[in-house]
Order: sequence, then structure tokens, then C-alpha cells
Amino acid sequence: MSPFVNIGNVPFDMNILASVFPNCGYIAGKAQTLETAGRIVRLKRGYYVASAEETGVALSNRLIANHLYGPSYVSLETALRYYGLIPERVYKISSMTTKHSRVFENPTGIYSYQHCEPEYFHLGITMKNENEGSFLIASPEKALCDVINYSKNLNLRFMKDVGIYLEEDIRFDIDYLKKMDVNLICEIAKFSRKQQSINTLIKFMCHE
Repeated sequence: MSPFVNIGNVPFDMNILASVFPNCGYIAGKAQTLETAGRIVRLKRGYYVASAEETGVALSNRLIANHLYGPSYVSLETALRYYGLIPERVYKISSMTTKHSRVFENPTGIYSYQHCEPEYFHLGITMKNENEGSFLIASPEKALCDVINYSKNLNLRFMKDVGIYLEEDIRFDIDYLKKMDVNLICEIAKFSRKQQSINTLIKFMCHE
């Protein structure tokens, strides 16, 4: 049985690796050997995840995103696509974080992190299960607000602007707006960097 079975698809650092191989005198060398053999995947310096072949558990990009740089939660177009609210495939895993904005690239994918303020960060986050692991992701409401708040040169002044943006620019599932929690979006608006645009979204939702 693989020594990584109990770890599963959760990323780990050198200290955890050392606990898996307690009799190894040179853990950095062991990590390199395991990586070369394809048993573990290097995510960033000193940080790894066991391969799916090693554990029998498929990797989760969203779970990796949470652990790679945190605190963070998966959001923006990645979350909207996860919920089936936009049709386009996404080619990177986008997240929000209270730390500096960063981008990481490794064999499992491209991970982008957008900075936001702590008081904004904690609103509208939920936990989902995937491939025997759990990850933090924006609710549909928060993901949409994140996209609006952090899209450059976007200013939704009028309700018609919201309609055009949702239907033509990001091809959002308009019918889903009726299922969204307007009260949550009102709370998010208080701490938004584009408060006017989010308030216009709220007016559009109530009008619909």
C-alpha cells in the first residue's frame, strides 16, 4: 500500500513528507526522487501533492487552489463555470485572497489569486466536496460580484448596462438571477470596490 493513501489528494509540505518517511535522512533528496518517479507532483517550492496513480484519488484543482496560497477561495469565472452559469471553459483556476495577488503555474494547472480586503473576503463563501476532499468556493452571488468588482474598466451605471454585460459579455444564465439571494448581494455591496455597479446589479435583479 502506498504511504500516501492516508494523505489522499490533499497538498502537503516537507514536514508532512518527513513524517511519511521518518527514517529518511535527506528528505529533500527523497522528494526529488519521488517527483522524478511521478509519485508526487511539485506544486511550488517545498509543496507537493501525491499523484492520482499513487493514491487512487483524482486530483482536484479547486482543492489545490485553496492550499497552494491562502487564505483563499475559488471564485470569479472559475466559480461561475463550476455552477454552470457561464458556457465558456476556463483555463486557469481563479481565486480571491487577502494576501498579495499572485499567479502560480505547475503541472496541475495555472492558479491566479486576486487580492481583496478582509472585510469583503469572508462574505458569501461556501464549502463543496470533490474527489474525497473539500474546498472553499464563492457562492454564485459572491462569484458574480467578484467578477464585476475585479473586471478592469467595467462600470455598470444603468440597468441596461447590466443586461448587456451579463447576456453579451459573459453570457451569464439570466434565468438564474431569480434564484439568487439579493440580501446577500446587498451585504456584499457594502464592502465592494465597485459599490455603484453592484447596486445597479441589485436594481436589475429586483426589476427582473
